[in-house]
Amino acid sequence: MARSPSVALVTASSCRNLDEDLAPLEAALLGRGVDVAVVDWDDPAASWSGYGLVVVRSTWDYVDRLEEFLSWVDHVDSVTRIANPAAVLRWNTDKRYLLDLAAAGVPTIPTTVVDPGGEVRCPSTNEVVVKPVVSAGARDTERYASGQRSEAEAHAHRLLDAGRSVLIQPYFEGVDEAGETAVMFVAGELSHGFRKGPILRPGTGFVGGLYREEDIGPRRPSGPEMEVARGALAAVPAAGPRDLLYARADLVPGPGGEPVVLELELTEPSLFHAHAPGSLDRFAAAIERFAAAGHSS
Repeated sequence: MARSPSVALVTASSCRNLDEDLAPLEAALLGRGVDVAVVDWDDPAASWSGYGLVVVRSTWDYVDRLEEFLSWVDHVDSVTRIANPAAVLRWNTDKRYLLDLAAAGVPTIPTTVVDPGGEVRCPSTNEVVVKPVVSAGARDTERYASGQRSEAEAHAHRLLDAGRSVLIQPYFEGVDEAGETAVMFVAGELSHGFRKGPILRPGTGFVGGLYREEDIGPRRPSGPEMEVARGALAAVPAAGPRDLLYARADLVPGPGGEPVVLELELTEPSLFHAHAPGSLDRFAAAIERFAAAGHSS
């Protein structure tokens, strides 16, 4: 039997031991006869053209090195197949994509972008969240109560003074009880869902300095949540849903309880296979199919 083309699962040296999905996925691919290696994205010795498929996984340190990371994405894209597609990764690593989703009619959390030199105005009557447009793991992200307008604006100014653009969003209080619903797609098809507890609750710490502690549990997405998640996938530019090896839509209850998109994770989302029996095998099978398709094209 012909062996599948080789696959690189891409991480970062600081993230290898923090990615709970990585070792099980490598084992699942080996069990399917796939020639697989775990490689750091910035490894100077890596020969990316030697892989039939390069799968971005836990590259969680790219936030501090975005241009270097995107240059790496473009290089890999020039010599082999990368998942997700390079144009999608470039679009998704800047949270301005939320404005594109809203413009396409996808129910999305209201988002204001402030670039360096712009005016910061946080509403004084509602809770708000301030975060950088380039961020992961809720780093440099804070929630402010209605009476903390000056603190919220000071946070925004610190980011702006560092040359970083800022997002200002309302905090929907329904998250405190319901948490987030994550809807996970593989090759455009529903794989599984799970619940994420409210990540901006007081006292939440960081893991490895890279991401906030997460409270994860099983959850079946509702019909309305599935509709919003599928709409978000359909609105991604430069790729159809089936062109996306993996996609995770994080949804929160809006003011009336209706689901809205908080994030659409197409770059390096955790998939939490341990909370969804069968999901690991589905993902490994999809990787094998994508690698074979790239090899035959």
